[in-house]
Amino acid sequence: VQLVESGGGLVQAGGSVRLYCAASGNTFSINYMGWYRAATGNERELVATFTSGGGTNYADSVKGRFTISRDDAKKTVHLQMSSLKPEDTGAYYCNARVRRVFDYWGRGSQVTVSS
Repeated sequence: VQLVESGGGLVQAGGSVRLYCAASGNTFSINYMGWYRAATGNERELVATFTSGGGTNYADSVKGRFTISRDDAKKTVHLQMSSLKPEDTGAYYCNARVRRVFDYWGRGSQVTVSS
């Protein structure tokens, strides 16, 4: 499974950005996908993800501001980020859980929110 992110960039506080992730390869083995982020010097943390039951899970810090969506036919997952804050700055990584055990990651897409 290969994951490629796009979108992101520099945005002012209060603005919006949309991230895209396209999956390729053995996509039939993907259980669910989601987004994580890592601020400089910090560990990777969950932002938003679909769950094995088909629902969604969001970090408390982004609830009401971020929305995860997907296009199963195109094998893509998206993250719409609104009301952005400087603390949302970081590298955003697409994740795919495969065969319920393995985690695959994209290379990351940088989002920088200026105050």
